[in-house]
Order: sequence, then C-alpha cells, then structure tokens
Amino acid sequence: MTTQRRSLLLAMGGTLAVPGLAGAQQDYPNRPIRIVVPFPAGGTTDLLARLFAQRMTETMGQSVVVENRGGGGGSIGADVVAKAAPDGYTLLFHNITFPTTTATLTLAGRPPHDIERDFAPLSLGANVPLVVLANPAVPANDLKGFIDWAKAQPNPVFYGSTGPGSFMNMVGEVLKRETGVRMEHVPFRGAAPLVQELIAGRVQLGGDQISTSFGHVRSGALKGLANVASRRAAVLPNVPTVRELGFASLELEGWNGFFAPARTPAPVMARLNREIAAAARHPDFVKRCEEVGAEPVGSDADSFGTMVRAQSIKIRDLVASVQLRPE
Repeated sequence: MTTQRRSLLLAMGGTLAVPGLAGAQQDYPNRPIRIVVPFPAGGTTDLLARLFAQRMTETMGQSVVVENRGGGGGSIGADVVAKAAPDGYTLLFHNITFPTTTATLTLAGRPPHDIERDFAPLSLGANVPLVVLANPAVPANDLKGFIDWAKAQPNPVFYGSTGPGSFMNMVGEVLKRETGVRMEHVPFRGAAPLVQELIAGRVQLGGDQISTSFGHVRSGALKGLANVASRRAAVLPNVPTVRELGFASLELEGWNGFFAPARTPAPVMARLNREIAAAARHPDFVKRCEEVGAEPVGSDADSFGTMVRAQSIKIRDLVASVQLRPE
C-alpha cells in the first residue's frame, strides 16, 4: 500500500479498511435499531426511551426497539452497549446514574467500562429534575427539616435508592458526612419499588427522577423535600432546591441521554443525532414529556459530551469524598 493511499484511509477514519462498512453507512439503517435501557421497565428512563423509539421508528424506516437490561445500578446494560459493534444498531439510553455508578465501581477497583473511552456521547434526550422524597408521616417539609427530625430519632432512619451508585445513594452518603445524621441505605432494583416502599412507610427518605413521583407528591402520598437541580421544577414549584436549603454540594442536573459505542462512524452518528432532535421537537413528544415533568432537548453531540464530562468530574469527587462503594 502506498503512503498516499494509507494517509487517505486514515483521513477517512479507516472506513474502507473494513469490507462493506462504507456501503453499510450509506444505506443506514437497513435493519432494526436497539435502544438498551439499563433499568427495569416502568421508570422514567424507560418511558422516555420508548417515546423516542416510537418517533424514530416512524421517521427512520426501520423498527427502533427498547431492550431493558437492568442490574448493577445500570452498569450491566451499559456494558452490553460498550461491547456491541460500533455500527449504529445498538444504542444506550442512560441517565445521571451512568457517571455515578461508574465512579462508584472505579473506586471499588472494578470499573466495567470507561464513559469516555468506550462510549460516544450522541445526544441529550431530555432534562428530568431529581427530587428527594419522604413519607408523609415524617414531620418535615423540606430536606433541612428532615435532617433535624432524623437526628432527634433514637435509631437510624432508612433511606432508599434505586441501587448502589445511584444519585440518591450518593445524596444519602453525602448528607451523612456533612450533617452527621444517622441513616441506613436500602437499595431497590428500580424507581417503582422504591416509591412503593416510601408510600408504605418502610423507608423514610428516597429520591428519583421527578417523573416517577410528582403525581404522588401532588396527591399527598409523598412529600417533596428538595429538588436537586439548579432551579425549581414547573411541575413542583413549591419544592425548594438543595442550594436554597444550604446543600449546594448536592446540586446536579438530572438528564437522560443517548450514547453509542465508541468508534461509531461519524455519518451514522450524524443521522442518529438528526433523528433524535427531530423526535424531541415533535408536538406529540413534547406534550407527552410535559405530562411527566420532563423537558425534551435533542442536543448536539459535542455539548452533550461536554456536560457529561463536567458532571462526571463533580460526581467522581463526591463519590471519593464519601468512599461510596458497591454493596
């Protein structure tokens, strides 16, 4: 092979080095696309993935299906995508749990994958605020009041999360470190069982994306104690932010977004990004998101990647500060 031809292949990302790959990009997609959701069915991330899949099926000329691969705080499903062929037919739809779980497992010495090495950020799908919740029997109206009440209890109280390494697991451990409150962690396999146990009163504190809980807060079945985002949520305007309550270190933006395996060809990434953005702008999609407290986005890949990297650094430092490890 001449030096000139070798340089040309490198400039084209080596696409001609794999027989048929260039042609496969040109007629992409020519078979069904799989969106892996690393959580059980029924949660916010699953719901949003299915809304995207429905719209993308209608516009891409191929079926776009959702596959739930729960477990390991989201790491099992993520690992499936990390090991998938980088051809645009297997995507990951994850949320803030991604950098949290990755940081937790890394601290424990067994990182399953690396966000920057093994994945290509594709698009921010939707912003979904994270809310801290309590059983209504707890005599507190915000997170600060909850901490004061919990400190006065003779025994530790229980806080629930969607699993080791989840955002609420991190929040609970940071609160223990910063306030000295005694709490014991109860992990659940998803948002639905966590909310059920909160309503039943078997755990006193919990948290998840606002979509799974704001109806229960409005009905009085749960209390919203704090919004972890930088601003109050339109669907729960009376729930203060953590910054307002003096817990600025906990401030995190909740999100759900798309990733592809690393080295997915740029033309395929560009096509997927356009389809995701178009879905996020569709009036029916926007209306459905508003009904569950989500804000559709459909961003470019670069801005999404920048956001994920910045948040990953903050989460990594928080996880290290409380020595958060898998249970």
